[in-house]
Amino acid sequence: MKILIVGAGRIGSSVAESLVSEANDITVVDQDAERIGSLQSRFDLRGVVGNATSPQVLTDAGAADTDMLIAVTSSDETNLVVTMLCARIFNIPTRIARVRNNELRDYPRILGEEGFEATSIIWPEQALVSYLIKLIDFPEAIQVQEFGEGLASLIAVRAKSGSPLVGRPIRELFTHLPQVPARIVAIFRRNRRLEVNASTIVEAGDEVICLCDTRHARRVMAELRHRERPVHSIMIAGKPSFTLNLARMLKTGENRPGGNFDIRILENDRNVVKRLSRELGDAAMLIEGDFTSEDVLDAAGIETCDLFIAVSENDENNILGALLAKKLGAGKTIALVNRKAYGDLMQGSQIDITLSTTTAALGELIRHVRRGDVAAAYSLRRGAAEALEIVAHGDRRSSKVVGRRIGSISLPEGCAIGALIRGNDENALVLMGDKDTVIEAEDHVIVFVPSKKLIPKIERLFTVNVGFF
Repeated sequence: MKILIVGAGRIGSSVAESLVSEANDITVVDQDAERIGSLQSRFDLRGVVGNATSPQVLTDAGAADTDMLIAVTSSDETNLVVTMLCARIFNIPTRIARVRNNELRDYPRILGEEGFEATSIIWPEQALVSYLIKLIDFPEAIQVQEFGEGLASLIAVRAKSGSPLVGRPIRELFTHLPQVPARIVAIFRRNRRLEVNASTIVEAGDEVICLCDTRHARRVMAELRHRERPVHSIMIAGKPSFTLNLARMLKTGENRPGGNFDIRILENDRNVVKRLSRELGDAAMLIEGDFTSEDVLDAAGIETCDLFIAVSENDENNILGALLAKKLGAGKTIALVNRKAYGDLMQGSQIDITLSTTTAALGELIRHVRRGDVAAAYSLRRGAAEALEIVAHGDRRSSKVVGRRIGSISLPEGCAIGALIRGNDENALVLMGDKDTVIEAEDHVIVFVPSKKLIPKIERLFTVNVGFF
């Protein structure tokens, strides 16, 4: 696929890195020559230095025969203008724009065919807020993703000593929970993926990735670490628009477990404190102060806090604030860390979970880039792995998967079919990917892929032969 990426910042660079490894023809446009030079020195792609709102620059970048545009500069205006140019002048069929201004969500006609003609919009900040809500709902997890409109969940848990399955072989999960649809699809030990089979022993500290019927998610997690008390007291520090959005979503979700949250927001700018206080009313307590200050955290009552979340635009401040919060008694800490090296280093240390806006954006983009009928796609382990929900089409003659037992399907090494979702609405069923389960046409197949390099093989596996049409 020929893909034009506009913007070589953090998200654009990560998207380019993710897609270039899959034999795509990538061109990146940015006004910063140094950024373009760095990308060209590291990856097999073409770089163009210039302003992408110029039709001539887009022409030089090969827009005339491009399959997909991904506009991810830091400017909403630039992204939307480029999207419109690529629609009206170059007729690029798929046009994806990153937009950060949440107000525009209320005006879909402006963003779509009647306006800037984006075929898809990604909202990284909103995706990150929604993801944080899941982690608050499931405090035992370090990652939660949903499939089949919430029917099935993929959950990553760090195994804790003393839990029922720790020190035991995986097969005992089915002994402990015989009626629960669940499967362990991967285990990472000291950042290395293990070969998983029924005899694999779960050790304390392992990162265990499970697929299960969402209704039983808490029972499955309880096998790997004892159930933690629901989150009630939350302290948030960082970007004002982000903290405002998160506080509002928490307020409107009072029916979820651990509702009626006690929310405290730390903000250093007095004017911003006043504005947020007006907008949030009694939904949150606003505290003026620097969240990297030990005295400020102490005065804000950090020792009574179940969860501390640092989401400023500065990785170092988020790390420092989360480390201080943990030291002073916060129950759990989450930090926004966009630099991959920092995130890999800090997650699971004194910082329980690190998040990345880049990873959130990648998760939004993956579904559009993947070939085949992909209903959902998620980036796992900070982009190293993926989980895909692929609709199986065809019949036994035209498909390599339909009408076949899962155990007979030749999957790439390390890949696993974790579950199937069969049927729609109230008639939908979640079936585990047991070796004797037969895939039927229109099943939603959830596949765990441990490395991006294996994605093309999975795409080919689910491709329907031409004769089907």
